[in-house]
Parts: sequence; C-alpha cells; structure tokens
Amino acid sequence: MNYRMILRIIGYILFMEAFLMLPGAVISWFDGEPDVVRAYMISIAIILVVGALFTWTGRKARKGFYAREGFVTTGLSWLVMSALGCLPFWISRQIPSYVDCMFEMVSGFTTTGSSILSNVEGLSRGLLYWRSFSHWVGGMGVLVFLMAIVPLSGKNGGFTLHILRAESPGPSVGKMVPRMKKTALILYLIYTGLTVIDFILLCLAGMPVFDAFCHAVGTAGTGGFGVRNDSLAGYSPAAQTITTVFMFLFGVNFSCYYLILLKRFKDVFHDEELRAYLLIIFASIAVISLNIRGLYGSLGEAIHHAAFQVGTVMSTTGFATADFDLWPALSKSIMLILMLGGACAGSTGGGLKIARFVLMLKALRRNIHENLHPTEVRRVKMNGQGVDEKVLANLHGYLIAYVGILIISFLIISLDGFSMETNISAVFATFNNIGPGFGAVGPTMNYYAYSNLSKMVMIFNMLAGRLEIMPMLVLFSRTTWRTK
Repeated sequence: MNYRMILRIIGYILFMEAFLMLPGAVISWFDGEPDVVRAYMISIAIILVVGALFTWTGRKARKGFYAREGFVTTGLSWLVMSALGCLPFWISRQIPSYVDCMFEMVSGFTTTGSSILSNVEGLSRGLLYWRSFSHWVGGMGVLVFLMAIVPLSGKNGGFTLHILRAESPGPSVGKMVPRMKKTALILYLIYTGLTVIDFILLCLAGMPVFDAFCHAVGTAGTGGFGVRNDSLAGYSPAAQTITTVFMFLFGVNFSCYYLILLKRFKDVFHDEELRAYLLIIFASIAVISLNIRGLYGSLGEAIHHAAFQVGTVMSTTGFATADFDLWPALSKSIMLILMLGGACAGSTGGGLKIARFVLMLKALRRNIHENLHPTEVRRVKMNGQGVDEKVLANLHGYLIAYVGILIISFLIISLDGFSMETNISAVFATFNNIGPGFGAVGPTMNYYAYSNLSKMVMIFNMLAGRLEIMPMLVLFSRTTWRTK
C-alpha cells in the first residue's frame, strides 16, 4: 500500500477545502458575526495544519499506485474532508452536536440534502454558504476537481484512472479524451458553465443573489440544501420552473454534453440511457399529474408540481415546492420507485443509475434467451457496443452489496421506534442521496430525532451511495490493509 502517496493526495484536498471555506468567513465578517468568523479561522487553521502534516509525510512517495490505493484514497478523502469540513458548524455552536455536524456535512458533500435542522433560516449566511457550496464541491467529485487543477499524475502509471474509477458514478468509467487530466478539466468546465447559466436565470427570475447562488450550486450538485425553511416553495413559479429544468439537466450523463459540443447529435440521440431517462421522466410526470389533479386548482399547476417533485427525486436533488408525503398512494409509490432509479451514470445524481437498470433488463433478456437456446451465445450490447462481461459481473456484485446494506441499515435504524414507512424511506433517501423521504423524514421534516447510532449508519449510507459502495467497503476489509 502506497501510504505516502495517499496522505499526499489527502493533504492537497485539505488545502483545497481550507481555501474554499474562505468566502464563508468573508460573508460572516461582512454580516458582523465574529463568533462564526472565529469558528472559520480556527477550522481553517486546523485543516491547514493537518494538510501540511499529510503532504510533508507524503513528500517522498513512491510511484506505484494501483486500484487498491485508488479506492482507499477516495474513501479516506471523503471521510477526512467531512470530519474536518463540519468544524465551523460545531465550533460556532450553531449545531452543538458533532455527530449532527458530521451528518450535515456528509449530506452536503455527498449531495444528499438530508438535514437535521428544523430551522434552516436560523443559521448564519456564512454557514449557509458552506452548507450549500459543499454540494457543488462534491457533485462532480472532489478528486476529479483536484485532478483538473493540480498536476498530480506525473509518472505514476495510470493513477488518475484508478482514482476516477473509484469516485465516478455509474457502472463503468470512460475517458472522453486520451488524457485523464483533460477529461477532468472538460467535465468541470461543462459543470461550471451550466451552474453559471442556472445562477443568472434564477437572478433574472427575481431570486436574491445569495439565494440564487446557493440554489444554483445546490442544483448543480443535485444536493438540495435550501436557505429557507420551505425550500423553494416561497419563490416564484418561474424560479421553480428554472430549477426543475436544471435538475433534469444535471441528471444527464455529462458525456452527452461533450458530444453536443462536438456536434455529434446523432450519438446523443441514440444514447439508450438518455432515452430511458427521458421516458421515465415524462411517464412519471404524466401519471402523477393526473393522480394529483384534484389537489390543485388547474391541470397546469398539477403538472408544475409533479414535474418539480419528479425532477427533485429522480435527479436526487432534494428541493421541494410541495409536500409529496400528502399525495395519493399511487403518486407516493412512483416517487419511492424513482428514489431507487436515480439519474444517469456520469451525472451528479445518485441512486442506482438508469444505466444499471438498462443493463439489468438486457442481461435478463439474454438469460431468458439462453435458457430457450442453450447452445447459442449472445452478448449484451449498450449503444450498439458489446458490454464487457466484467462490467456485468461488477453489476451483480454491486446489487448484492446494495441490497445487503439496505437491509442491515433498515434493521439498525428500526431500533429507534419510527414507523416502517419512515425507516424505509430514510434508508432509501440517504443511501440513494435523495434527501427527503416519507413520514417523519418527509419534505417538511428532518432527521434530527434519530439516535446517534442511526445517524452514523446513515452517514455511512450517504458516503457509500455517493462513492458507488466499493470504496467504503474496501476501507472496512481486512484484505485491504494486509501487506503483501
């Protein structure tokens, strides 16, 4: 295990985290909140000291860096970044419990949007900035961002690919261009461009600049932390519609946007995952709109709220304009199913990913065919190309781990005595990085009442869901830490 290189990379990430905290301190100073400024300064100092210690320890790192190091680096990076990133909330005492601070920060970085806060507006603006901006930092991936701006690769023989594979969402990772650093840079340029456009449109729709920034970065990361207690319900229909559109856009595989820039529109049109994503979106909106028609004054209003709620759940963003926990059973059931599906692979969204569902259906069809024709060999194809059998094997392993974690998590948090609906949706919402669930954790509620044990389980779920499970499982495997 190349421990020195792992520590060196985590050190770089902590330096980046300390730098990204500075605007929060400036906002707090501008608002005349010395306690929050002091909390930021202490936090930044601690992070810089730890980062310096890590980079100094890793200054003579050897070149060997393999898949194991990639998974360990990714898992540890997100854990350390969250553990230190939550310090401003804790030191300022605006969130007194460290476990609650950790829950809030992990929820931010993993773009989950589940919160323990009952009064969001009680937080200072400086902390609201950091809370929302954590979505943008974690949305595309912390290590992807680091690769885009810092020359890490050197002669480490493909180490950037091992990191990107460990952090990127979806069943497989491909390179848009031959060099991984350039791939990371292209991803972040597209990500930043869409975020800026969303921010400008929200400002034009009448949203205050600070609110527009927080919601734009939250939408980009498909996170869902708002700056008001009613999320987006109190803003104009125009701002809600803009957010709906961008939630769907950030749920699309970013490779599609790169193909659009290359004017390869035919390849985008024939993308099977994108077509399935759009089909599910429009079908869900249509059925829910008809089902909730009686709750709203017009069909147009029903469509507006249905589209927003489908967008917020399917993209795993977590904003709300209505309490979908009060909707009829059919609509709630559809929303629960959408929590499982999530967005596209290679997007900022969470969930199982549409690509996995498409592959599962194709694999099932192949199995049925092979049972009827035992001597015939067929390959599973995606977008006209054969899918490597290793990808399908990894898919099966992922599903086993996914179901296992869901069951164990559900049993543990059931010790707290909440209803079955609340517990199931809480596990679904945190593991799939959704945010709100049903019952006691619905769109107008929060996760504060759960015990520290349950919160720690859900912290693990949020990290495992964002990192595609494997990096977190690798951290807890004895095999990982054995020396050869």
